[in-house]
Amino acid sequence: MISKIMLKLLFLALFFGGFQMSAQETKFEGDPDASFEIARNLAFNQQRKQAQDTLLFILTTYPNYHDIRSFLATTYSWDGDYKKARKEFNYVLEKDIENKTTWIAAIKNELWGDLPFAALEMTNNALKIFPKDTELLYLKASAQENSNNTLEALSTIQLLLDTNPEDQKAKDYKANLNNGLSQNAIGITSSVDLYSDVFDPMQYHALMYRRQTKYGSIIGRVNFNRRFNENGVQYEVDLYPKITKGLYAYVNFGIASTFLFPDIKYGAELFKSLPKSFEISLGFRTLKYNTTTNIYTGSLGWYTGNSYLSFRPYFTPGVTGTSISGTFTYRKYRSDADNYLGVAVSMGFSPEINQFAIDENAAKFVALEAQRINLGYYFTSSNKQNAWGTQLAVTHQEIIFDQGNFFWIYSLVLSWELKFK
Repeated sequence: MISKIMLKLLFLALFFGGFQMSAQETKFEGDPDASFEIARNLAFNQQRKQAQDTLLFILTTYPNYHDIRSFLATTYSWDGDYKKARKEFNYVLEKDIENKTTWIAAIKNELWGDLPFAALEMTNNALKIFPKDTELLYLKASAQENSNNTLEALSTIQLLLDTNPEDQKAKDYKANLNNGLSQNAIGITSSVDLYSDVFDPMQYHALMYRRQTKYGSIIGRVNFNRRFNENGVQYEVDLYPKITKGLYAYVNFGIASTFLFPDIKYGAELFKSLPKSFEISLGFRTLKYNTTTNIYTGSLGWYTGNSYLSFRPYFTPGVTGTSISGTFTYRKYRSDADNYLGVAVSMGFSPEINQFAIDENAAKFVALEAQRINLGYYFTSSNKQNAWGTQLAVTHQEIIFDQGNFFWIYSLVLSWELKFK
């Protein structure tokens, strides 16, 4: 890899050696291949503007050097300037319609520019020239999926697999498409909390059904809790309505007739996507026992590569003042959103996080000290239909009726989910 200092020196050499400049015009008279190589190195070393200037200079003398123009278009696409990239790609394809590399780059430009129908039209035209080409079929399936034609995408990827049955990338993509077509899911979650002092082990179980609709997902849940030698059931529903592109909501409602759960719980939150892969939210939760506890919350999340980081604070007014707590979460994704390793670190007591840890009185005295770390691992079967998860958590928490003293809570959570059409 050429160092950045060397690249700058080579770039200066192009101006003072390879280019002949006059007051009236600028004309490239150097070695186009050598200059192209320098421009590529500049582009791959985050010096895209210098690379683009170099490529444009070469094209003043060699306008039909298609590899250079196609690479220039690709750098525009990397920068998000899809319109400018499209112009250069079209120039090349009009003169060299059998340039498959340019077809592929041009189609990706349309996909990155969120124009899946344009990308689909291009793949159909390219496949007339390169029938059953693996890369083009894969891009066609991507365009069909992005234009909400998942069944057609599945047919396309199957055509690819008929020709190349051992294509692992295509097999994984087919599994993901089938997973997307599975609009229903049922699941079971079981957990146990072991206390170092005061309390006997406590159990929590849930049976879940989820339905994915074009308006968002709906989740129904029956929660069972065993604490203090008592059993209790709660019925709960979660909604994730889509409002518009980049904007969706979370709505929750639950009821119960046992002191182990709030009599009524409800909440809502609004999520908004931001530039640079950030997401922000703002909402509340309400727990109604004999008295009402309101929790105000929000989040700031960031997707970077295969990682996700978020911070969520909680503000809970109570009889002893307002409790402030927060959770930092990190996830490292693997093949998709159902396969990841996660860690969450919490500081402070919040009834939203700790609502199963003690009893209804915890909602009244929220200014307690607590620290918690939670490790989770989630994975799916090869066909993506079955999903499993496991969590291990350790909590150091102040005792509500003996403030100043603490106990440890050791938690184990296991979950399973089955997706089906």
